[in-house]
Amino acid sequence: MTPISALSAIGWRWTPQALPPAWVALLAAHPAARPARIVEQHRSGYRVAEAIDQAISAESLPEWQRAGSYRRGEISPEARPAVGDWVLVEGDAPKSLRIVALLPRFSAIKRGAAGEHYKQQVIAANIDSVFVVCGLDADFNPRRIERYLLLVGGSGVQPIVVLTKSDRDEADVETALHELRALDAPVFAVNAKDRESVTQLGPWLDAGRSIVLVGSSGAGKSTLTNTLLGIEKMKTGAVRESDARGRHTTTHRALIALPSGACIIDTPGMRELKPTGEEDVAESFADVEALAEQCRFRDCRHAREPGCAVRAAVERGALDFDRVANFLKLSDEVAGAANQLATRLAQKADAKALGKTKAQYRRLDEKHGKH
Repeated sequence: MTPISALSAIGWRWTPQALPPAWVALLAAHPAARPARIVEQHRSGYRVAEAIDQAISAESLPEWQRAGSYRRGEISPEARPAVGDWVLVEGDAPKSLRIVALLPRFSAIKRGAAGEHYKQQVIAANIDSVFVVCGLDADFNPRRIERYLLLVGGSGVQPIVVLTKSDRDEADVETALHELRALDAPVFAVNAKDRESVTQLGPWLDAGRSIVLVGSSGAGKSTLTNTLLGIEKMKTGAVRESDARGRHTTTHRALIALPSGACIIDTPGMRELKPTGEEDVAESFADVEALAEQCRFRDCRHAREPGCAVRAAVERGALDFDRVANFLKLSDEVAGAANQLATRLAQKADAKALGKTKAQYRRLDEKHGKH
C-alpha cells in the first residue's frame, strides 16, 4: 500500500484500524490493489494520484466507459467515479495503471444533469465543505446562492458562501451581506486576490479536509484557488463589464492539494442547477417554513389564501418577497424531480423483478426440460 504520509497529502485521513468496513472488504477482495484518489475527470477517462502533485491516467472499468443508464444491470450516472472519489488501482504507473474498484463515498454533491431525461451528476465526492463563490458585481444573485445551498443541503456537507471582489464599493458589500442575512450558512466577503483577506476561510482548510468550489464563470473561483495555493496555477480570465460574465477558464474538475494540507476542487461554472429530487427545501428555507406552519390552511400555497402567515410577513417587511417566490419555485422543481426519480426507481425495480422471474424459469427449463 502507498505510504499513509503520501496519501494524507491528498485527503486520506484513516488509519488501517479506522477504515470503514466496506473499504476493508474491498481491499481484502483486491489484495494486489492500493488506494488512489481521482483528481481529474475528462470525457476520455480519469487521472488519479497516490501523492501530492501527481496526476496519472488510469484505465477505468469497462462498465464506466459506457453511457450511464438506470436500466437493470447498468451503472447509473451518479454511481460512476467523480473527482474526489477514492478508488483501488493495480499495476504500475504510467503505462499499466488500472482502476479495479470504487470505494464507497462518505459524501457527494449532486445536481440534476442538463437535458430532458432524468439523470444525476456528481459534482464532487468525499468532501467536507462547499465554498459557494459569488462575485460582488453583476454576478451577485441571492436567488442563485439559495439554489446552490439547496443542492448542498442534506448531503452532510457544510456550505460556506464566499463573496469575492470585496475591494469594490464598501456599500455593495454591506448591501449584499444584508440581503443574505436569512441564509443558514456562514457568509464571508473577501478579495480573492489578497492572501490576507482569504485567511478568513482558514477554519475550513485544515489538513485532511476537502473543499469544492462552485459558482458561475467569472465569480473568482480560480483566482481564489491561486491565492490559497500561493502560485498562479489555475488559468484566470477577465469578465465582461456589461454583465460580469466570464469565460470557462476552468474546463474540467480538478483536485489540488493546498499548502495547509487541505485539498480543493475547482469546477467549471455551471449554467444550469437542476435539483435531483432528493433535496429538502424546508431545510434551506427554515424561516419560510416556520411561518408556513402558522398559516390557516395546511396546504396553503402562500398566494391568495386567507390567513396566510407567509404573505403577511412579506407585507409587513419581515420576509423578502423574492425569497418566498424562489422558495415556491424550488419547491415545485424538487417535487417534479422527486416524481421523476420515483418513476426511474420503480422502472428499475420492475426490470429487476422481471429479470429474476426469467432467471427462475430458465433454471426450471434447465432442470426439467422445456415445456
